[in-house]
Amino acid sequence: MALNITQYPATASLAQSPMAFTVFENTAVVLSSSFQYFADLYYWTGSANAKPAVPEYVLTKYPNDSFRGIFDVSRIMNSTLTDLAFANTSNVKYYAVDFYWQFQSGSSFITGSHVSSSAYKALDGYAIFQEPINQQIVSKSVHWPIMSDGPASQSFLDDTSGWMTVYTGTTGVSQPTRMVYSGSLGNASINVSSSISSSQQTQYFPIGPLCSDFPLNVLTDTFSVQAYNGSTPLGSSINFTDVCLQKYPNVRIKWKNRYGQFNYFNFYLVNRQSFQSTKRTYQPQLGTWQGTGLSYQNYDSSNLNYLSDSKQTISVNSDYIDDDYNDILKQLLVSDEIYWVYEQSSTTETVRPITIRTDSLTFKTGVNDKLVQYAFDFDFGQSYKLII
Repeated sequence: MALNITQYPATASLAQSPMAFTVFENTAVVLSSSFQYFADLYYWTGSANAKPAVPEYVLTKYPNDSFRGIFDVSRIMNSTLTDLAFANTSNVKYYAVDFYWQFQSGSSFITGSHVSSSAYKALDGYAIFQEPINQQIVSKSVHWPIMSDGPASQSFLDDTSGWMTVYTGTTGVSQPTRMVYSGSLGNASINVSSSISSSQQTQYFPIGPLCSDFPLNVLTDTFSVQAYNGSTPLGSSINFTDVCLQKYPNVRIKWKNRYGQFNYFNFYLVNRQSFQSTKRTYQPQLGTWQGTGLSYQNYDSSNLNYLSDSKQTISVNSDYIDDDYNDILKQLLVSDEIYWVYEQSSTTETVRPITIRTDSLTFKTGVNDKLVQYAFDFDFGQSYKLII
């Protein structure tokens, strides 16, 4: 009797999309009407070799028409990645599965031998069509191990800070050891380190000249950043160009992209904020009823608000941009974690959570539209009144 795993997930997978194992028993026992495949699912944080002794879930499947058992563990794993990306910068879980089968013979159950998978990693993110099931994550972005789809050419302002993410965990290929910056005023690099701890699988690197860890001269006009393993480049670089001071105040937006990390965009054309309140009224009982007689005060009101809610919104407009931005703007439209970076320092960002109101966008191309510009509407994630 031989039970084999015939399909494996990627070494590191985006857990909002399929993470499939397929198992196959190649003997006649699979023909039994009571035959079932079993999968003991384990998941954990910390070290890769810290697999728990007891599984979190036991999954069962009858064989399909091809006598295989297909187990997609993505929904379970995704349900464990509940932390906000802003709070947990390395939202990674290890998981492994033990497979076996069982069928009934008379009044007894016959159980086959176990076959165990290696430890894999689940990240808070999603794949997109037409990416194959279980595609290795290194193939999803030309910039990998930078955890972004780009675009390859972006802009920055002199007074902005910001950090993007490089993946330093194992993916079956070379791991980055440093981020190399090439700028108009010279070159520099910063070191990054790999770790088997799930809490250190991703590391930030600066993309704003205001950042204290930015390695180039802050007066640089252009710079590029690329991951390296020693002297070997990994993935494609991302290039940044300085933008001159604008007429309107800049609104800097960051949002969780499909890799569970952040992209930034500066909206430095006209922006407007609005405020809307929702009120309900009630008629209180007037007067003083505990005294020697009934009376009321001249400041008493017979019509009061018993509930007041509010909504604040901000509308922003982009400058004229390249249509290479279309892919990451789609990720903004579907992002579940968006922030307005309204105060910045060399080490921190003060943010306000917002949600996007814009639910449709006609994407433009430079070929057809010449100038590409977009407008977005956002709701503040916190109402004006603090009510818990």
